[in-house]
Amino acid sequence: MEGVDWQTLERLRAVFLEGAPVRGAYWKSRADLASYDATLGERIGWKWDAVLGELQRLGWTPPPGPMLDFGCGSGIAGRRVLSALARGGCSELRLNDKSPLAEEFAAEKARTLFPDLPLRIIPGGNVEAAAEGATVVISHVLGELPEAGRERLRECVRRAAAVLWVEPGTHADSHALIDMREALLAEFRPVAPCTHGSACGLRTPGNERHWCHFFGRPPWEIFADPEWAAFADRMGIDLRSLPFSYLILDRRDRAANPKEPVEGCTRVLGTPRFYKGYARLFGCRDDGVTEFNWAKRHAGPLFKRVKNEEAGSLFRLETEEAEIQSLEPVPPLPPEESETTGD
Repeated sequence: MEGVDWQTLERLRAVFLEGAPVRGAYWKSRADLASYDATLGERIGWKWDAVLGELQRLGWTPPPGPMLDFGCGSGIAGRRVLSALARGGCSELRLNDKSPLAEEFAAEKARTLFPDLPLRIIPGGNVEAAAEGATVVISHVLGELPEAGRERLRECVRRAAAVLWVEPGTHADSHALIDMREALLAEFRPVAPCTHGSACGLRTPGNERHWCHFFGRPPWEIFADPEWAAFADRMGIDLRSLPFSYLILDRRDRAANPKEPVEGCTRVLGTPRFYKGYARLFGCRDDGVTEFNWAKRHAGPLFKRVKNEEAGSLFRLETEEAEIQSLEPVPPLPPEESETTGD
């Protein structure tokens, strides 16, 4: 983290925490972007790593064609997607941001990592045309957009072939993303985290206090890194906490991605809560959202693996009312580690 400007990071973090629409660009120099990219941006990259890891587990890849990084900032999201999923099928990287400084910084970083990939900076007035038939990548923008900006973004997304979208894991950002999902269901099918294309169960009366969110896991080595420790102390950040919400949409039918094993599955939102002898899991599936009880006596060794966050968030459940009788991770754990659950 040599050369990081702490005052810049404190200013940027204050803007992000405010959660209000932002007028103009908050990047004042290339050094601002470099400081952000190495620290706050890297934390966003870890959230993307969690999302992209889940897509790899499902066997999903973006359709061939261009990729548009909307509101790219330092370009951290687009670079993560290209590295994990899309490099082979991406015909062109398109970068758009309200800040020309950010566009140039993101372009420079991308050219270094992907020197043979065609790259184009997209002026704001051309972003809708650039989204046509593209995989659109969106990261941490909803809190900064006024309603008119959200409507424009929604119309831009309608032109896409696929959408990869990550937002902070707050109640407000999660529900803003759910609103986008509901508005786009006529054009797209949800890939993840949703296991169905029905209306979101979190919008039904009585579920207002709940939200769709998950937690990433930072690289273990940062906890032994004094520079990251200094960053956490200076910024007042818990490095262990990486909450996020996300939405993956695709126009293709399931035949295009036959490995996706989501039908009939339950997605566990947030993290399970563990008590003596049982756990409570808040699950989303095609019949709505429900809080389930999972008795340890029904679980065997898998109970510990779920508690240690080693089994993912997607499961096949057999239930009687709100009691889980058996639970199986999807995709299955490796044979030598998989455990059979049930009575």
